[in-house]
Amino acid sequence: MALAMSTSTIALADDGIPGPEQDPYIFLEEARSPEALDWVAKENARTLAAFEADPRYAQLKAEALAIFDSNDRIPFVSFRPDGLYNFWQDKANPKGILRRTTLKSYRTASPEWEVILDVDALAKAEGKEWVYQGSTCLPPAMNRCMIALSDGGEDATILREFDTSTKQFIEGGFVLDSKSQGGVEWVDENTLLVGRNFGEGTLTESEYPFTTREWKRGTAIADAPEIFRGDAKDVSSGAALLRDNEDVIHARIAYRGISFHERLWYVWQGGQWLQLELPTKANPVGIVDGHMLFSPDVDWTVDGQTFPADSLVAVDLEEWKANPNGAKKALVWAPGYRQTKQGSTVTAGGLYVAMLDNVVGKVLKFNFDDGRWNSQPVDLPDNATIGIAASSDDSDQIMYTVSGFLEPTTLYYTDGTAAPAVLKTSPTYFDPAGSTVEQYEAVSKDGTKIPYFIVKPKGMTLDGTTATLLTGYGGFQVPRLPGYLGSTGKLWVEKGGAYVLANLRGGGEFGPNWHQTAIRENKQRTWDDFIAVGEDLVKRGFTSPQHLGIQGGSQGGLLVGTFFTQRPDLLNAAIVQIPLFDMLRYHVIGRGASWIGEYGDPRIPEQRAWIEGYSPYQKIVAGVNYPAPFLWASTADDRTHPAHARKGAAKLKALGQPYYYFEDTTGGHSGGVDNDQRAKLQALQFIYLMQRLMAPVSGG
Repeated sequence: MALAMSTSTIALADDGIPGPEQDPYIFLEEARSPEALDWVAKENARTLAAFEADPRYAQLKAEALAIFDSNDRIPFVSFRPDGLYNFWQDKANPKGILRRTTLKSYRTASPEWEVILDVDALAKAEGKEWVYQGSTCLPPAMNRCMIALSDGGEDATILREFDTSTKQFIEGGFVLDSKSQGGVEWVDENTLLVGRNFGEGTLTESEYPFTTREWKRGTAIADAPEIFRGDAKDVSSGAALLRDNEDVIHARIAYRGISFHERLWYVWQGGQWLQLELPTKANPVGIVDGHMLFSPDVDWTVDGQTFPADSLVAVDLEEWKANPNGAKKALVWAPGYRQTKQGSTVTAGGLYVAMLDNVVGKVLKFNFDDGRWNSQPVDLPDNATIGIAASSDDSDQIMYTVSGFLEPTTLYYTDGTAAPAVLKTSPTYFDPAGSTVEQYEAVSKDGTKIPYFIVKPKGMTLDGTTATLLTGYGGFQVPRLPGYLGSTGKLWVEKGGAYVLANLRGGGEFGPNWHQTAIRENKQRTWDDFIAVGEDLVKRGFTSPQHLGIQGGSQGGLLVGTFFTQRPDLLNAAIVQIPLFDMLRYHVIGRGASWIGEYGDPRIPEQRAWIEGYSPYQKIVAGVNYPAPFLWASTADDRTHPAHARKGAAKLKALGQPYYYFEDTTGGHSGGVDNDQRAKLQALQFIYLMQRLMAPVSGG
């Protein structure tokens, strides 16, 4: 028999998953029900009254908005045959414009831009809150594109065919006007591969497509033949094309995502889909110098040799096409101690791979010459965070970003004939003169050393009085790296606060093993690491519980939730952004089922036991003083779903605990969809931190 819920705990139903009889706040899982939106409106009013009345609020919002709307920020671009493309938002274009320029003009201080698509004008004309979500274009000309638009910032989109030459949507062109996850790929001018919601039996439990159809121009999508089908139990599945940098199609490939971190790969051969004999934690990288490259996330033993996790492995392309599972494999690169790949791109000149070497960025270029693989470092600054910003398929043009906590982002460019040179530099948004960056290590519960960076005032007295914001992520093999603080520097560091970035297990700072050692049954290690950094900050005298706050979003929101429920005594502020929070029902909220590979399945008793040990929603109990957390979410977030944050706030309220809740009624998983919304969210969060961690101001 199901048990009723008290105000201090949630009893489980017979199947172990709380239902309406156990959890009175399940109604908040309906994102746009009148009852839920009424609850949101009341919470928003209370929070805005508390924060907007602070005399510092207007200034903080204005400072953030000035940064976001700054016309001298770097307009990052992508290479296309007809120019450099950029998507731009500012005060005059809150929803944004897609525009292009020439390389010659882009090199100048004030490039001349040609507007291709005005999203504000489109939204006004159609009465929609359109958010531009990118485009998929037909090579090699790249002027025939499928434009993705979402209503209010959801991940789900519609798709419409657009001609960048005429700057018009194509009358009678390809249109997918029912919003859905999934996307398209061009086969040729009249053919698309489409993975979408095609109706009953075509979406996984995680609400992603698992079928792909081949759609011919002039036919109905309902009549398009299915060319690949995964399984409804997959996270997602789909088919794609294997193209080289000259746009030659070499094969059709497909995958089944059997968990968030595991895939089965297939290639079309002999009239059927042949499964590739790869580890489930391995992925294709692409075609380079006549070779097909793969990268495993686990050690891969095959043909009498072992390729280490995170390595690059090559096979001759023609040999692989003839015998996909029998082609001879060769090592291209293997990581050293605390090295890991971060991203890669293939140009006409070779493979470029961005890497981390003990959380310091560098880039290597790979080529196959004289029967062997060679690599050489790209000449870029040392001791910085480095990323590949853009690259060309049909030339060796490439752009890199270089930045640090206190160093504005610099954009480097090369056409392949010389070392990369500075092309553009972001303006300085805050005064770095009074700050310094240092790196330390905390010792986690099991003895593992956890590195972290602290940006702190120069000459800071180690008496525990400095207001300190600690942040991290620790999930899905995603790294958190030093990067220009921008608005955080202006709104927090410049005003005397310290900023701390922790490199937690579960993330990707040190490669696949750093991630895999802290997932599923070992996920508590991530939470232990974060707590250990907080303890170390107090131990060293950088701050004290009265002046320590934490912040994180999505998986990072879960991270913050576990910290403040497990160690509320160590904090005085906690910003829980767009979080996962109710981990016993996360698999039925939004697209939570897709993350079972990271956390486990609460429907399985053994795995539910892991999750029950830390699920923040269930760990909020009576008799504990929590640090008045600030939870915020977005109504349009169809990824983690606002229900997580809503329910956490509702339970705190039922217990009489102080808290704040705010919900952005537009904007998706990343929050605000325009700069004014983003500035508002920044100001609300930093006012909260100032009120909790810094000395009050007169009239505040």
